[in-house]
Amino acid sequence: MSGAGTRLGVGTHFRLDGETVEVVEFASLATGLEVVLKDGRERLARMSLRELLTSDRAELIQDRPGPSSADDEDVAALVLNRLTKDEQKVILERAEHVREILTGYRSGSEELPRPGEPRPQYAPGLPMRARYEAKAAELGVTDRTVRRWARAFRELGEAGLVSKTVQADGGLGNADSRWVEAAVEVLKEYEEESRPSVKVVLEEVEARLKTKFKLVKVPVPPRTTAYRWMQELERHHPTFRLSTQRNRDIADRPRGVYGKLRPTRPGEYVLMDTTRLDVFALDPVTLRWMQAELTIAMDWYTRCIIGLRVTPVSTKAIDAAAVLYQAYRPQPVPESWPREAAWPEHGIPRGVLVEAEVIHGPVTGVWGPTMAPETLIVDHGKIYLSAHLTSVCRRMGISVQPARLRTGRDKGPAERYFRTLREDLLQRLPGYKGPDVHSRGLNPEKDAFFFHHELEAIIREWTAVTYHRRPHEGLVDPHLPKVELSPAAMFEHGLARAGYIEVPRDPNLAYEFLDVTMRTVQHYGVEINGRRYNGDCLDGLRDMAGSDIDLDKRRLPFFADPDDTTRIHFRDHERVWHTLQWEHAPSLAMPLSEEALQFARRLAAKEYTYPDDRLAIALLLKRWNLGLGTSLVERRMALRLSREQVALDLRQQQADDVSSLPSVARVLSLPEQPVPPAIEAVQEPEAGDADADCLEELEEELDFYATALKDIDD
Repeated sequence: MSGAGTRLGVGTHFRLDGETVEVVEFASLATGLEVVLKDGRERLARMSLRELLTSDRAELIQDRPGPSSADDEDVAALVLNRLTKDEQKVILERAEHVREILTGYRSGSEELPRPGEPRPQYAPGLPMRARYEAKAAELGVTDRTVRRWARAFRELGEAGLVSKTVQADGGLGNADSRWVEAAVEVLKEYEEESRPSVKVVLEEVEARLKTKFKLVKVPVPPRTTAYRWMQELERHHPTFRLSTQRNRDIADRPRGVYGKLRPTRPGEYVLMDTTRLDVFALDPVTLRWMQAELTIAMDWYTRCIIGLRVTPVSTKAIDAAAVLYQAYRPQPVPESWPREAAWPEHGIPRGVLVEAEVIHGPVTGVWGPTMAPETLIVDHGKIYLSAHLTSVCRRMGISVQPARLRTGRDKGPAERYFRTLREDLLQRLPGYKGPDVHSRGLNPEKDAFFFHHELEAIIREWTAVTYHRRPHEGLVDPHLPKVELSPAAMFEHGLARAGYIEVPRDPNLAYEFLDVTMRTVQHYGVEINGRRYNGDCLDGLRDMAGSDIDLDKRRLPFFADPDDTTRIHFRDHERVWHTLQWEHAPSLAMPLSEEALQFARRLAAKEYTYPDDRLAIALLLKRWNLGLGTSLVERRMALRLSREQVALDLRQQQADDVSSLPSVARVLSLPEQPVPPAIEAVQEPEAGDADADCLEELEEELDFYATALKDIDD
């Protein structure tokens, strides 16, 4: 009788270290059961029975047949799980019919009869031939088919009722191996090509078979069979069903085990990545819609965003450096933010400290944790591998580790943040265009409402208020798998677990991430791109401008933030940092970017012969005001934007987190501004008026608003 067990006793043979040995004696000792083995040369050896049965050195020589894990036969559970639910239902129902033939009961047991069982035509006393004929007549099949079902059920149970074609190779059991090999070769050739049709692929497979096997004729399957086989191959080599980008990603998957860096504390690994936002923004100076890109720095262990930056059109190397600058010196939070969204100045959460309110007082602080990254995970973009960024990282001891080419999972948490940002925030903002061209609306560009700096403020606030405080499924401590952790809670947990975090040794080191410009100190201060900066700290350096000292020694490095031209920073000969103010900075209540200032100068040059920066700034601020200047076109445009603001409906339940953000609510809740009568009564300017020329220029510049402004005229 065969079975899974076999006898082990005196006379049982083993293959030990390549030699055949025989068990000749058992010995029971205090340490366990041992056996005495004898080889072919009558040599004896004693060995633990446990080692004999479990060691890779020994193998039992079977003396009778029985089941083995190396057999091709599969159990019913494995065979049935390969089927779809409908196929499983058919097989299980067929098994009930076979059990009724063999036993008279569909359950197969006399103790579990169903109503009316046993039926007369399947009574246990009837001969099997009569039962076969009755079941064949009932199901509308031949007597031979019923006998085959019964024979297969006796041997393999429910698994025997499954077709061999379905069991083997996922539906390719009857396919010629040469045809399958040629089909796989053709599918692999289309991994980086445009999506073909199944008809074209089958024609190429047939042509390849004729070329590859000239002396042997390989049978070509019928059209329906070939389509079914190609559908089975699609599971392993997707070509027709998914997008071509997705097919390439699947084809590029590693064939081995997926590797992964495992951070153990905050600041150990910081991910940096850039993506194009799925929402259009308005340029604050040209008032035209533009693409926007977001660059972030994320702490891998906690998923905290320690730096972000929104840039128009494309991202530069200085933008990536500015994101790291925020990791060392985070921006302060506005007073309108909730209390729990503000981190203390040193970046340690309030929950870690005792009597935090006594130490910190009211809600003040920064929008994210402060930490010094140990390793940067970046892609191979030029902005991350620039000489400026890599040199600063080398000086600060930050290791720059590029990710593998075309391997997005190396920065998986950052990619997941971009998806969460799109699903939870961006798609509820005006100007949302969707993740791809197939999801884009009719004309999302006309809905662009927020300026780039407003969009950055909204993303920063959503990150601090919602993202950092909401539990993430990916944040799991192996010791506490059921505890849901948010990035802020994970930061506290990581701080308690590691006992420390890497903080900047000197906060002033962050200035080295900024753009460097070499300039001499004149009697009026320092001039950079037509802007003059001055301060008391330059008093000892002014007389160097006209001296006989070499120019290389007279030039000093000045560090400027491209988003804030109102100030620059420099380090004197005593290695002390100072900040210089722009001479026109008192006229501004906010930072002014380099690009905005250049546009303001061009705007002033169109109207004045000899404009200065003060006049240019005044014109730019006037343009940024709600009225957007004094021209009729700009005022009408402002009214149109205001009406679109009021028309936005963000009161749905799923948009509560977005509309509750102070930055969004403050803008979207503005009341509708009626058109002043004085504006409607304005007559067209007379010929030769200077304002007429300005109006014509603005109308040409803003011609893309012409259609949208018709509703306001009505």
